[in-house]
Amino acid sequence: MKHILTLLQALMVVCLVGSVSAQEAAPADPRAETGGASTLQDILDRQNGKVVPRSERTVSGDTASGQAAGMLGTLGGASDSDVWEAIRFGDANVTTTSNSPAAGVLVQDGGMAWLTFRDGPLRTYGGYLLLGMLGLLVLFYLIRGKIRIDGGRAGTTIERFKPIERFGHWLLAGSFILLGITGLVSLFGRLLIPYLGHEFFSTIAIASKWVHNNVSWAFMLALIMVFLFWVVHNLPSRTDIGWILKGGGIFTKSHPPAKKFNAGQKVIFWSVIILGASISASGLALLFPFELPMFAATFAKLNSLGITEMVGLAPLPEVLAPHVEMQYAQLWHAIVSFVLMAIIIAHIYIGSVGMEGAYDAMGSGQVDVQWAREHHSIWVEEVEAKNRTSAAGATPAE
Repeated sequence: MKHILTLLQALMVVCLVGSVSAQEAAPADPRAETGGASTLQDILDRQNGKVVPRSERTVSGDTASGQAAGMLGTLGGASDSDVWEAIRFGDANVTTTSNSPAAGVLVQDGGMAWLTFRDGPLRTYGGYLLLGMLGLLVLFYLIRGKIRIDGGRAGTTIERFKPIERFGHWLLAGSFILLGITGLVSLFGRLLIPYLGHEFFSTIAIASKWVHNNVSWAFMLALIMVFLFWVVHNLPSRTDIGWILKGGGIFTKSHPPAKKFNAGQKVIFWSVIILGASISASGLALLFPFELPMFAATFAKLNSLGITEMVGLAPLPEVLAPHVEMQYAQLWHAIVSFVLMAIIIAHIYIGSVGMEGAYDAMGSGQVDVQWAREHHSIWVEEVEAKNRTSAAGATPAE
């Protein structure tokens, strides 16, 4: 009996040693038993947000449509995770009868990068920009106060803008405000769902989209109108240098000479024209993504001019699917809009509560003569000289 127990103990030791040896001899790659496919640990890591390298089979060139060693259920050598991985990275053999470059794209992986940027840096820094501008204007008002007419109102007026000019201005201003509000609803609106409820927010979101898409045409028309009205008056001149050096007289009682538009107003004008045109172009690309792509052609031009190489960037992609075009267009559309909104907020402040007599220019079109002499003295002299010439020409000869 004693010999039998000794023999059993020896057998147990041999089994334990064999098991340890087998484990040490096992291959280090955990995918060996899956034929290179994703492992359970890969799936768990993805669920926890960890970065998981693409499967060995895909990296080695054997896509999910191929057959690897070993059997994985009814799919043979391909698992569900491998199929979706191939679809996600564009490796799947998708058959389609459409000639569209996007027809074979079942999962557009770049959409996650777009969504992450849109819901992260775009919202955060865009919101900070607008709030920061409002904060600066409040601080400026507390320090400087309202810019008054130093000599007091003269009681007589001079025509600054004709009715058609004011119509173009208010069409541009009104449409831009509507576009800004509806655009912010589209970007930040989901944050209001806990307070408004899904159904009410859905109504607001649908209405905002309709207004945004249709009011955009009024904005583009008004942009063309104000450009034609005022481009001649907004060309740079020598008087702009003196105006800038004196800070526009904002912090002093003396206002530097200026023509119909001073240097500050010219900056506003060209900001509206250039940024507004860019917003319009990206907006049209969003409305007609298959007909008006803009980024692939822009990237190709930048590559051909050597600009990307000059700034140390890799060549930009010159072939983009409509999905990618729309993602770039939406981000550019929002970024440029945030910048223009910040500028327009400052413009609204100066033209209303920030400066006495400024609103009359776009309100009635008639401004006080003393206000005009203080802020646009060269323009007043030109208008008065023209009026004298007209009056002399209308006087009958003796």
